[in-house]
Amino acid sequence: MRNKTNKNTSPWVRRIAIIGACLIAGALVIAAYLLMGPNTRSFGDKKYFYVPTGSRYDDVLKGLSDQEIISSTSTFNLVARQLGYPSRVKAGRYEIKKGMSNLEIVRILRSGKQSPVKLVINKLRLKNDFIRLVSNNLEADSAAMRAILEDPVYLRQFGLDTTTVMAAVMPNTYEFYWNTSAAKVFDKISDAYETFWNDTRKQKAAALNLTPVQVTVLASIVEEETNRNDEKPVIASVYLNRMKKGMRLGADPTVKFALQNFALRRIYNTHLEFDSPYNTYRYYGLPPGPICTPSAKSIDAVLTPAETDYLFFAARPDGSGYHSFAVTFKEHLENARAYQKGLNARGIK
Repeated sequence: MRNKTNKNTSPWVRRIAIIGACLIAGALVIAAYLLMGPNTRSFGDKKYFYVPTGSRYDDVLKGLSDQEIISSTSTFNLVARQLGYPSRVKAGRYEIKKGMSNLEIVRILRSGKQSPVKLVINKLRLKNDFIRLVSNNLEADSAAMRAILEDPVYLRQFGLDTTTVMAAVMPNTYEFYWNTSAAKVFDKISDAYETFWNDTRKQKAAALNLTPVQVTVLASIVEEETNRNDEKPVIASVYLNRMKKGMRLGADPTVKFALQNFALRRIYNTHLEFDSPYNTYRYYGLPPGPICTPSAKSIDAVLTPAETDYLFFAARPDGSGYHSFAVTFKEHLENARAYQKGLNARGIK
């Protein structure tokens, strides 16, 4: 009798077992897909996801959708909550690669493992240029960066003031986390400037009776005068010779800076009359601060100038970017006339 009952019920038991196993397997497949299946939208190889400082989990969910990072917010939410991410949100810039799963994305965001930003500083002329560069690439906003550059008490610790502050901003590539504060950005840049000014360079500056900041100011003029690195030591020698003789520097780039007109191709007498401490045709000595952020090549050109008696130079009329140098003003006038004639021939006004 017992055997007969087993024969009648065992097919049903097997069916239920099979159905149960299928349901479990299906659930496991779904769970695995939620964890391991891709959940990124269609973009290139990678995309960066930004989590601003002070963000909450709801902000992250909204950001993932608004920044078009993930395809399914609901499946991400399920995985994120299972892994305890909502209480561990960390600000930053995160690299999300195409085809990443919810599990991979959550792990990156929860760990706070940011993708750093490479801030490339080339030649800048104004504080506003630097402020714009920082705020366009990092979370630190323009107001915070401006407050740093305009705070004389804060800058005093670096041996700088609100006029000379840009001397510390050397062209280079700096690496930052996206959410680095404005103060820490400037700290790192000024640290690099201090490292650049090693004992050897400081000794060379002292031999010229100049401070590192003064060398940087003079180098900023050299930087604006030529792109030819091999000519920079000669141009530096001209300005140093003028300073030794008590002459005005008479540098055209300082006039452009004073006028805040960097598109000028020709400097006329009316420009030279503009009253500004940066106008070295009117005022003796160095301008109050740098007129651009000079390269290391320009700074080293000032520290190791060519040995010359030159007091004047004028751009060559051939458009090569090189200059003709002169000891006497008479020679200089001849060079200047040739240059002016070349400008006229090319219709440059």
